[in-house]
Amino acid sequence: MKRDDQTPAAQPIPAEFDDAVVWATWLYYEDQLTQNEIAKLLGVSRATIVNYLQEARKRGIVRILMNAEVATRTDISRQLAARFGLEQAMVLPRRDDDGPAAALQALGAGGARLVERMTKPGDTICVSWGRTVLAVAEALELPRPLEGLSVVQVTGASTGNREFSAEFCTAIMARNMGAVSVNMVAPAVLSSAELRDALMAEPVLRRQFERIGKADLIVFGVGALGPDSTMRIADVTDNSEIDDYAAEGAVAVLICRFLDARGRQITRDFDRRVIGIELDDLIRLPKRLCVAGGANKVSAIRAVLAGGYATHLVTDMATAEQLLQD
Repeated sequence: MKRDDQTPAAQPIPAEFDDAVVWATWLYYEDQLTQNEIAKLLGVSRATIVNYLQEARKRGIVRILMNAEVATRTDISRQLAARFGLEQAMVLPRRDDDGPAAALQALGAGGARLVERMTKPGDTICVSWGRTVLAVAEALELPRPLEGLSVVQVTGASTGNREFSAEFCTAIMARNMGAVSVNMVAPAVLSSAELRDALMAEPVLRRQFERIGKADLIVFGVGALGPDSTMRIADVTDNSEIDDYAAEGAVAVLICRFLDARGRQITRDFDRRVIGIELDDLIRLPKRLCVAGGANKVSAIRAVLAGGYATHLVTDMATAEQLLQD
C-alpha cells in the first residue's frame, strides 16, 4: 500500500494479522487505541483508519452487538408504549441489590433526564407532590437555565409532612431549572365544599388554574393505598376516608384523586373539598410524565395508564415486566 503524504513511516504488520485492516481493527477495539494513535503507528492518515474500520465491518471482521440488557430494556419500553398508548416509556436497568432509597433515587434520576429532554424555553411545567416527584426535582441538572421557564404547583399546600409537599417540590424543581416558582396560596383540603368553592372563585386562584390549563408538561407520581402510602403518611386526610375509597374499589391515588383498577375516578365528599387540578383538566395537557415504580405500586400504575392519564412513563424493569403481564 502507498503511504499517505506527510505521515510517519509505517511499522511492519505483525505476522498474526492478515493485513492492515485487521491490524487497525484490533488496535482500535481490543487495544483501545485512538484513531490518531493508530494512524501514527501504521504511518497513514486518520481518514485512512476510518476507512479501515468501515471496511472491517463490511468484511465481517468486527460486529457491533448491543448489550443484551440494553436491548431487552429497549424492547420492553416499546412494548409498554404500545400497550398503554404512551408516546415514550423509559425502563430503568434492573438493580436487584437496591434498597428502597436507591430505587427512589434511580427513579428520580430517570425522571429528571426525561424532563430535561422534554423541556424547552418558555415552557410551563406543572408539579404534583410526593417522594418520587421530589426525587425528580432534586436530580434535575440543566446545563444552563432555559429562558422564560415556569414551574407551577397544581395542588394546595399541605399541612402535614413538608418533606415532599407540593410547595416544596415546586420550589426545588424551579430552583434546579433556573425557573420561576409559582406556588398555590391555598390549602390542599378544606373543611367544607362550600369553603372550597368560595376560595376557587378568588381571582388569584382563578389565574393559577388558568395557568395550569395552558401548561406544556405535568410531572406526577402514583400512590397506592397501603399502610405506607404517601397519601396516608402526608396526613392529607384521615385513614378512614382512604379506607372508604378502597372499599369502593380504589387502587390508586393520582394527585389526591382516587382511581379504580380501570382508571376511572371514584368520587366522594372528600373530592369536593380538594383544591387541585381536576383529572379532566390533567388529561388535556399535552405532555404528562408519570414517574413511578415498585412492586407495591403495580396495580396503581396500571390504573393510571389504563385511564390514559400519562403520555410518558419512567419505571423500573421489574415493574415494567409486571405491567406487561395480562
